[in-house]
Amino acid sequence: MRKLALSAVLGLLAGPALATGLDIEIAGEANGTVHVDLFEDVAPLHVERLTTLAEEGAYDGVWFHRVIDGFMAQTGDVEFAKEGGDMRMAGRGGSQYDDLPAEFSDIPYTRGVVGMARSQNPDSANSQFFIMFTEYPSLNGAYTVVGEVTSGMDVIDQIKRGEGRNGAVMGAPDRMVSVTVTE
Repeated sequence: MRKLALSAVLGLLAGPALATGLDIEIAGEANGTVHVDLFEDVAPLHVERLTTLAEEGAYDGVWFHRVIDGFMAQTGDVEFAKEGGDMRMAGRGGSQYDDLPAEFSDIPYTRGVVGMARSQNPDSANSQFFIMFTEYPSLNGAYTVVGEVTSGMDVIDQIKRGEGRNGAVMGAPDRMVSVTVTE
């Protein structure tokens, strides 16, 4: 039997989350605000995690540490990927909360879709997420979809790209200045 974090169980008992989206203010090579509609009905545990971390201010100042042209921009490492953090460790951290069980769906990974980053273990998503630059069918059904960008894809398109096969961003990466929960 899978063990769920108490906050996840309480969230399920309370019913659907009140939040419907996130406004993400981005600064760096890209400057502007991105709005993400969240899919509470598709991935309630993951949406609850994102909104909890946003409400706590955990995402404020977090870098886009992995950006691969023609694929996606990844952020959300609230442990290592922010001012004062160790950029060499960016992408390896998470939040103080337990990892989440996968909530896979049949929603395809297309331009603007937001998914949860994880290790090879399907039940290892925590705080990191990525935004798709383009369609990427090999991710379909293998990563939890949490939402989609409904405005600001032009800002996402301007995010500083990383280098090499893994897309590690060198120098000063773009960052999420603030992440606000919308209703």
